[in-house]
Amino acid sequence: MSRLSQVFVPKDRQFFDLFEEAARTGARAALLLEQMLRDFPESAGLAREILELEHEGDRITHDIVHRLNQTFVTPIDREDILELVKALDDVVDLTEEVADLLVLYKIEAPMEQAQKLAGILREATQQVEHAMPRMRNFDDISHYVVEIHRLENEGDRAVREATASLFDTGVDPMQVIRWKDIFERLEGAIDAAEHVADVLESIVIKNS
Repeated sequence: MSRLSQVFVPKDRQFFDLFEEAARTGARAALLLEQMLRDFPESAGLAREILELEHEGDRITHDIVHRLNQTFVTPIDREDILELVKALDDVVDLTEEVADLLVLYKIEAPMEQAQKLAGILREATQQVEHAMPRMRNFDDISHYVVEIHRLENEGDRAVREATASLFDTGVDPMQVIRWKDIFERLEGAIDAAEHVADVLESIVIKNS
């Protein structure tokens, strides 16, 4: 095959490998955050590992965008690639923000509601990780999408309950502000995982 011909061959596996790597990175970061919240503050050191995963996510994003700029023919539409990689990156970024805030705000002990939200995030990112390989052949992922939507709804309820609890227990106003910030980041990470699922479903439907 000539050098010119190689340029026009879609590098399906290379793009899909990177998507799957990004999904694994998000799932790993969420798992570490769940562990961090379960044992905090003794587990504060996990924030560093989550930050390293966030850097890894940035590297994957850069690789995908660079490859996109170097590839004439892509396995899926360019705008879909960009939307998917941004959504995957958002999951890791928001997960890392939660870990960072736990340390910066000098949280003394985790709230049970935050632990529950971290568990929901971990489950949602695992569903994304399991769904991602099916995009290679544009196989049906509706089972994963339905489950992620269910988890997102569960997360919404948990955030409302968590926020309400802050005002019911006479918590110090500064603690209310800090925990509300953390809850919002956790909710944002779960929403980002849901957005990944929606983008994946749209890509599969468009290409099947």
